[in-house]
Amino acid sequence: MAHKPTHPVTRAAFGVGALVAIAVLANWLVALAPVGSRGYDFTENKIHTLSDGTRSIVSELDTPVVIRYYASRNTAYMPEALKLHMRRVDELLKEYRSLSKGQLRIDELDPQPDTDAEDSANLDGINGQRMDDQNLYFGLAVSCLDRTSVIPFLDPNDETMLEYHLSKAIAEVTTPSKPVIGIMSALQLGGSPAQMPGQRPSQPWVFYQQLKQSFQVKDLGMTPAAIDPKEIKVLLLFHPAGITPEAEFAVDQYLLGGGTVVACLDAFSVAAQRTGGGGNPMMGGGGGIPTSSTLPTLLGAWGMSFESTQVLADPTYMTTMQGQDGRPTDAVAILTLPQKAMQKDSIVTKDLESIMMLLPGGFTQTGGGGVAVNSLVRSSLKAGLVDSMRASTLDTSLSTSLKPKGTAFDLVTHLKGTFKTAFPNGKPGEAPEPPKTDEEKKPPVGQLPAEVKKETPKPKWLKEAVTSGDVFLIGDVDAFYDPFAYRMQSFGGMQMASPANGNAPLLFNILDQAAGSKYLIGSRSRAATRRPFTVIKDMEAKFNETAGADIAKSEARQQEIAQQVNALQTKKSQSTDAQLLAETKAKIRELRKEQVAVSQMIRDKQKDLRRQKDRLAGNLTLLDVAVMPSLVILFGLGLFIKRRSATRAR
Repeated sequence: MAHKPTHPVTRAAFGVGALVAIAVLANWLVALAPVGSRGYDFTENKIHTLSDGTRSIVSELDTPVVIRYYASRNTAYMPEALKLHMRRVDELLKEYRSLSKGQLRIDELDPQPDTDAEDSANLDGINGQRMDDQNLYFGLAVSCLDRTSVIPFLDPNDETMLEYHLSKAIAEVTTPSKPVIGIMSALQLGGSPAQMPGQRPSQPWVFYQQLKQSFQVKDLGMTPAAIDPKEIKVLLLFHPAGITPEAEFAVDQYLLGGGTVVACLDAFSVAAQRTGGGGNPMMGGGGGIPTSSTLPTLLGAWGMSFESTQVLADPTYMTTMQGQDGRPTDAVAILTLPQKAMQKDSIVTKDLESIMMLLPGGFTQTGGGGVAVNSLVRSSLKAGLVDSMRASTLDTSLSTSLKPKGTAFDLVTHLKGTFKTAFPNGKPGEAPEPPKTDEEKKPPVGQLPAEVKKETPKPKWLKEAVTSGDVFLIGDVDAFYDPFAYRMQSFGGMQMASPANGNAPLLFNILDQAAGSKYLIGSRSRAATRRPFTVIKDMEAKFNETAGADIAKSEARQQEIAQQVNALQTKKSQSTDAQLLAETKAKIRELRKEQVAVSQMIRDKQKDLRRQKDRLAGNLTLLDVAVMPSLVILFGLGLFIKRRSATRAR
């Protein structure tokens, strides 16, 4: 009995069904395999790719880490922006877990009222955010052994810093103790006893007190014989005025041994001038401490130079101060640096609004250091060097006598790479070991020359870094001096300090990066996934340029008319002359007509902008809904016709 042939449509349906089944099964199997979590990131700023620093931190975990991820998912009150950000956090945590080789566990918890998850969130110090009479949770706690680091709220506006904060939290909890920061400074940062009976002792600098809250601080003095990079995580050189060659050698060997150096230098330190003598007027206020500081040997070996005899002036970023006569004066050597003077992609400077530097020095790159240089804060091209003493007296003539060099100076910069020693001949002042005489080279009695072991003499100092190192250079120390960095307020007899600008956060951002995991410096801020609609922004900017001035004039005219009407109303109420009353009423009517016309003109201009934006949005909608599908259909029809023609030809 012959089988009835299957209809072509039926065969096609079975084939399509088989392909769908194969595709579904293949995707399911791939998702189960480790390769299923891998992908390719073709975005412009690699927003879906973890940085090299983060990858190193996570992949080298040798102790289990738990992330308790608190998110209110089963609620209708969660704003849409938080829902979108929640999905991004979910994806990021999955990527962290896939790189951790099983050392990272993520516990997803939904803290509903009166649940164990809510109790756990409260124990971790995550109390939720009050929205629409609901307590919504969206934060996480990172734990390892007995250490916990908490991010109370994952703010969508802080999306670009999410990877850094998470990597930093993991690095903190996997570090067994507080990092040690060594300090070399000619200033008394920790305060000093009273110089004379009846005087008050000088208080520690605020940033120094805050430093001791987060780190172990070790004062090394200005003449350490050696600095152990295994003990000292970061070396802070804070105004190392008068540093000796022997101390520079110790810093050099510390850096080559794997340490990180943060050097705050100055061309003219107001803090040294005011506090160097501990407040003792008999010591001239300076106490013999130089107002300028530099690293004469090290900077040259690092491929940098620093002008410590003149201060940097910049008319673009000058600060208006109150002069001695009480009048405002432009201080070209006191710089208020906005965001445009800072690198926008660096974690160190990304969220800083402004930085204030007083009589700073400028760094220039000379080359030859063999390391990469990354400028974090720079002057404008109009900057130049001026006399320190004239600048310290707010000499107004500096703004006219300044001769810019046409190049920008670095004010904060980061050096990274394999450093070479600045002392190729060894420790300064130490005589080289004399060569052995012929008698000393002879083998001991009874031992043949062939039996003498050939030993390669080991140098007593490092000539090249054992690993890639980091140096941060800052051209001012006054930026972190209490009167210029903090606002001091009294509460109940206690002094409270709050940052007055971005100065203190700048220093702590650097120290946080440097003192964390050795890979944290390699971490970065992520690019935002939300892309601004630049066409609309440009349109609004153009509108503000063309119509903004007219609208401002019209609004000013409206205010003027309103004042005139009020004055006429007052005059009318006080007058009894019938003719004057009639004239006043007529004038008020004219002014109100003009006021209505001005208001109409403003509304027309604003409506015109809205019409342009609506037209653009309509065109984009048409492009998405009609044009692109039409192109796909046309492509499919063309492919069908081509294949049909080929089939007929056969």
